[in-house]
This record gives sequence, C-alpha cells and structure tokens, in this order.
Amino acid sequence: MLAIYVSWYMLFDKAHLRGGRFMPTFRRRNFWKHFAAYFPMSLTRTAKLDPKRNYIFGYHPHGVISMGACCNFATEATGFSELFPGIDLRLLTLEQNFRVPVFREYLLGLGVNSVSKASIHGNLTRGPGASVMIVIGGARESLETAPGSYNLILDNRKGFIKVALQKGASLVPVFSFGETDLFGVFASSRFRRWQLWLQKQMGFGIPFFFGRALTGGVLHRVFGLSRGVMPLRMPVQSIVGNPIHVDAPVPNPTQEQIDELHQRYVAELRKIYEEFKEPFLASRAKIMDSQGDAAKAVLRQGSFHLEKVESLAFVG
Repeated sequence: MLAIYVSWYMLFDKAHLRGGRFMPTFRRRNFWKHFAAYFPMSLTRTAKLDPKRNYIFGYHPHGVISMGACCNFATEATGFSELFPGIDLRLLTLEQNFRVPVFREYLLGLGVNSVSKASIHGNLTRGPGASVMIVIGGARESLETAPGSYNLILDNRKGFIKVALQKGASLVPVFSFGETDLFGVFASSRFRRWQLWLQKQMGFGIPFFFGRALTGGVLHRVFGLSRGVMPLRMPVQSIVGNPIHVDAPVPNPTQEQIDELHQRYVAELRKIYEEFKEPFLASRAKIMDSQGDAAKAVLRQGSFHLEKVESLAFVG
C-alpha cells in the first residue's frame, strides 16, 4: 500500500501546486497557541488588505527554520484570519518536503504548498484573496543566520517581483524581528564552502545550529548540558507592511519595471525595520533579563553574544 501511495503522489498528485486538501481545522489546533506562547510569537498589521486582490507576501529573514512564518502565517495561533479576513494564504516551502510520505499530507492540511513556479502561478489563480507567502532569502539566507543579526539575501532576488507583475498580484513585505534569535549558530569558515556547495546541489542549506536543553531532559539531568535542540525562548514579532499594488498584469515586464518595483519593495521593508526595531529591542531586552544569566550563557559559549544587535544589511 505504501508503494502505491508513494507512486500515486509522485506521478499524479498536484495538490501541493494548487492549494489542495487544505483543512482549516489543522491551523486552529490548541497546540499552536501553546507553541506561540513558548517564545512568544506575535503578529502585527500595519494596513488592511483588500480581499478582492491577490497578494505575494515576502517573509524576511529566513532564520534557521522560519518558525515565525510557520506559526504566524500557517496557523491561527496569532489570529491571522482575524487580522486579514478574506485572505486565503498558502505558505510555500521546498518541493522536497512533499516527497515524504504522510508528512506531506500534514503540510497540505496546514495549507503549506511547494515554492515552485507552477505552485505560485496555480495558487494565485484560485480566486479573489488567494495569496502566497515566500521566504525570499531561501536556503542561502539560512547560512547567514546568527542571533542579533539581520543579513538579508534580497538584492538579486527578483523572480517574485516578475511574477507579481505578470499576475497583477500586490506585494506585501513582512519583517520578523527575532527570527534569527531562536537558535545559536556555529560560524566557521572551515565549513562555509561545504555548506554553499551543498546548498547549490540539494537546494537547501545546513547551518550548524543549537538551541537549549530542557531542564528536565536527559541532556541536562544526566550530562549537565545546557545546549540541545529546543529553540530558545526569545520573542518573535512579525510585522506585515503596507501592500505595494500592481494595478494590472504585465505579461512581459521589462527589466526597468522589475527593478522599479523591487526598489519600492525594499524601501517598504526598510521602513518596517526602522519603525519597529526600537520597541522590539526594548521588549527583547526585558525578556532576556527575565531569563537570567544561566539562559544567556548558552549563547555566550559560541563566537558571538546575543546582546549584540546588528543593523539590517543586504548581503546578496
């Protein structure tokens, strides 16, 4: 039976390209509210979105696993549907995830689809309000992740801009403060070349990361380790910026049109960062103080300090 199932979805099933088998109840499970409260996660709207339009949401930064994108936009833990009524959003992820038996069904139930070009086009044509979210920096940006840093791969990422023009879809930049704080990362030039090679060959990057160990878990009780695989309890605030409208489809956009829209997108993203960074950093500092020195010591063991916060930077 498993062989038949795998053969069927590998050869015939296109649900991950058109928003199929979505089960809204998956997004409303109580588990996701507990998940959001652990960090905590929050979602902030700066403008209402017209449910008659289609949108391409761009999520920044990638972080190690893009947990803010999953929690805030693929579940109802922070009230996405209440903030954006009528917006039928699909979070997009790597095609490889839909080759895993059973796991693919759970992703489809959550409304997570493939990030392929066919999926983007298929989802945007589902009807009014049909929208997608793309983590723009992708696998390459995950290798730039470090607590307190916001190094974005965006300067040469213009494919989503071209699709927005072709489909007449409005662009919505999203900046998630704290996404890069959830895991520590071992930064070493020794492995960087290998990481980049693997990312080009397989389509995903493998940052060397660590989190915290559960105080009641085996790693801590038996081995006395403070590091583990659990993400750090750091706040994540996703800010949804103002939409950048494309008034009509442009079947064959020129490079000048693509560049102009890209510049507008980057400007709105910078605006979000500058407007919300100080309030977020203040709340971040309070949470760090409440956790005490023991929790902060987990990250001090690496080659960086969580207290250090760098400015927004575009590195590629």
